[in-house]
Amino acid sequence: MTTSHDTPDSDQPPPVRAVFSAVTWKEIAHLVSNLPVAIVGFVYTVVMVAGTGGLSVTAIGIPLLAGGLFLSRQLGRLDRARARALLGVRVDEPTPIPGPKRSGGFFPWLWTSIKDPVGWRTVLYQLIRLPWGVLTFTVALTGLFVLWPVLPWLVRWMANVDRAMVRGLLSPVDELERRIAELESDRGVVVDTAAADLRRIERDLHDGAQARLVALAMGLGLAKEKLLEDPEGAAAMVDEAHGEVKLALQELRDLARGIHPAVLTDRGLDAALSAVASRCVVPVKVAVELPAEERPAEAIEGIAYFVVSELLQNVSKHAGPAARGASVEVRRAGARLLIRVADDGRGGASASGGSGLAGLAERLGAVDGVLVVDSPAGEGTVVTAELPWRGRG
Repeated sequence: MTTSHDTPDSDQPPPVRAVFSAVTWKEIAHLVSNLPVAIVGFVYTVVMVAGTGGLSVTAIGIPLLAGGLFLSRQLGRLDRARARALLGVRVDEPTPIPGPKRSGGFFPWLWTSIKDPVGWRTVLYQLIRLPWGVLTFTVALTGLFVLWPVLPWLVRWMANVDRAMVRGLLSPVDELERRIAELESDRGVVVDTAAADLRRIERDLHDGAQARLVALAMGLGLAKEKLLEDPEGAAAMVDEAHGEVKLALQELRDLARGIHPAVLTDRGLDAALSAVASRCVVPVKVAVELPAEERPAEAIEGIAYFVVSELLQNVSKHAGPAARGASVEVRRAGARLLIRVADDGRGGASASGGSGLAGLAERLGAVDGVLVVDSPAGEGTVVTAELPWRGRG
């Protein structure tokens, strides 16, 4: 299967060609549009800096400067969108400045807005864009008529300079900004996962134990009516209701065990994972190398249990008849909790979008964890997971 490299979806531009490809035409459109966009940004920035600078000695100068930097941020957002559409440059959006309420009041918010590095870098970007916009507009437009044999190479060089400026001046300030953006994305995954878990618990209660208890109540009501006229029939119905009670209790235990098993709380990962392994369709060897006096935090312990439980369920469902056994290893390595689940089944597992492993990887990513899948077809599957280690306080 061949893959076309002539697409703007990657941060790395495709190789330049003498022919005018779709990417080249998009780059030309970006270079030609640089001039009108740069004029608007330059005029706004000059007026904003000059106006607020002249009024800085008055009471309204500082708030106007804060508002001007906020609007500069919006110009930067438009420039990032244009670069993303025409140059294929994907730059994370900077973290927005919290409002006055979240900043602790008007004056702390004002100070944060004035020293906003994102706004000031956008101001610098708008100031240097005008001469560059004149150059790119002139070269790209005239090159279509007099320099077209070498225009693809000129266009690519100028577009790469544009890409560098966008990444250098319009990207988040530093690694902390990028980390905040990742955590905001992960927070959405956590919320979605919690909502899905609540829906699952509600569905299990409604379809399982609740329906069984309703039938039990009806059966006991009928037995009560027959108690005097048909004692033997009533006794049989009570006996049947007794069996229903046992089944309902078992379903409730299974549901509670799926949320957070009591054995995990009482005896830790070793005993809890051994119980999970005993329900797998293939023999499972469990090795948990964690000191009994140094248990991970409850949240980390619960996630580790959930990960192993899900992976062993996958072994039962997908490993195939060729699987003869599986193994689970859990140990601590510095500030990380390492989990390794392996089987000798048919392999071919993938963490691509839409699979159960993809959902598991998202859950781990939401708590700064990692999931790695190694599953060659016909050679078994090895899944390695890492979680941050946090001890119990």
